Amino acid sequence: MKERIVFMGSPEFAVPSLEKLVERFNVVGVVTQPDRPSGRGRTLTPPPVKNTAEQFEIPLLQPERLKTDDEIAAIRKWNPDLIVVAAFGQILRKNLLDLPPRGCINVHASLLPRWRGAAPIQAAILHGDHETGVAIMKMDAGIDTGQILTRRAMEILPDDTSETLSIRLAEAGAELLGDTLPGYLSGEIEPAMQDEALATYAKMIKKEEGQLDFSESSQKLARRVRAFNPWPGTYTKWKGSVLKIHQVRYLESEDAVPGKHKIIDGYPAIGTMDGWLVLEILQPGGKKKMSGEAFLRGAKDWTELNG
Repeated sequence: MKERIVFMGSPEFAVPSLEKLVERFNVVGVVTQPDRPSGRGRTLTPPPVKNTAEQFEIPLLQPERLKTDDEIAAIRKWNPDLIVVAAFGQILRKNLLDLPPRGCINVHASLLPRWRGAAPIQAAILHGDHETGVAIMKMDAGIDTGQILTRRAMEILPDDTSETLSIRLAEAGAELLGDTLPGYLSGEIEPAMQDEALATYAKMIKKEEGQLDFSESSQKLARRVRAFNPWPGTYTKWKGSVLKIHQVRYLESEDAVPGKHKIIDGYPAIGTMDGWLVLEILQPGGKKKMSGEAFLRGAKDWTELNG
């Protein structure tokens, strides 16, 4: 299509949407986050969207913050008819929202108005939702409060982590974006207001939220492990060090004591308020991931010590 589109996005979630736009539409520029230090060596690492933009030789901007007139002017020079946003990582101010004649639309990883905000994928798993999805939304000055163009639902699988669910939602969002844009640009799709009575908000997750509290239910703890995989991760303490927990299953039981250690079917387990959290894959401090069975071979005193 002839309309000039600027894409704004940063993480892996945004890559399929950019690829879909390049395949079917006229992408004249990409805006993404600056390169950031990453890993133990703190190596300067580009966001995945940057790599994709360079692969397709699309003009690229990496502003620290989209605040100044110069930064907005650089986007204005691309003369966009439409801006498409997918997990960009910055709030767009009104002067940018008003820049393109066809407005700004967002690929959001939830069935809006449920789970507006920074962490919708994690929130859906944490709260035990059975389904989530993607929504294509016309952006306004609020946090994910704009009018809805289209939505597509997806089942949350029992073993989904935020990583596996994000991969599926990213592909679904790209497909829905490709299906939606022609109808939106031609005027065939009419934006619809969100129902404020159904709105929920997914707050930003902090690293310290990864520590497990075994006074909670085993099912809730299991959801937290899945929701926080891979970031920020979940953990408990073992012999004064961090014991990272990557995969669990839960068993309801009346004989469990919160925080008590036990061995169940050859795996380490920890008591909760209503059962046992069985640690299937974990990672002691300074070591690689291992199965619970392998961990017990070096932790003969698991049931003797209480963390």
